[in-house]
Amino acid sequence: MGNLQSIYSVGNSIINFLRNTYPDDLRNSQACEFRLLSSGEMASLGNNIGTTLSLYLYRVMVNEHMRHTSRQRTPNPNDIPLSVDLHYLMTVWADSALTEQLIMAWAMRQLYMFPVLDRSALSPEANWDIEDQVQVILAEMSTEDLMRIWDALDPPYHLSVSYVARVVRIDVDPPPESRPVVATRYTYMAHDPTLYQFGEEA
Repeated sequence: MGNLQSIYSVGNSIINFLRNTYPDDLRNSQACEFRLLSSGEMASLGNNIGTTLSLYLYRVMVNEHMRHTSRQRTPNPNDIPLSVDLHYLMTVWADSALTEQLIMAWAMRQLYMFPVLDRSALSPEANWDIEDQVQVILAEMSTEDLMRIWDALDPPYHLSVSYVARVVRIDVDPPPESRPVVATRYTYMAHDPTLYQFGEEA
């Protein structure tokens, strides 16, 4: 399981994988930069970004199938990690149709051929466990949803594809070894014999 840097680590690992595997023939003919963008960076991009493949995390959702599943090696019902799916928008920024579509085709083929990131491919800042694996697959997105994302951003639409990375499991703090002490406050009042008088003698 990963720590609080797990979400960042997955996006950073995808970008590093694409950057490191970009072939020399394309690098020489279609030089390209690879960037993991935040929401603020995505909204403020202008037309002078140059040839770039960007990855933008636009949604994080709890994985319904793993939300109640504990560790495989050391099952513990009191130590269930947070399991989430990460939804990304992969975009190519280029001045020509050839460059734009060539880079997109190459990147999609790479993620199709190598869809699983294991501990060796994930960046180390998240402190991944040996059993951790993240699958990166194409995600269906309606044209309406895609346009809503771009309408909320300042730059005009560029060629984009949606991906989902699942399942990203984030460790939780271990439960306390013992139950906390519950304090009880008592209030003492002076004795009043009339409170216990139920009737009068004849």
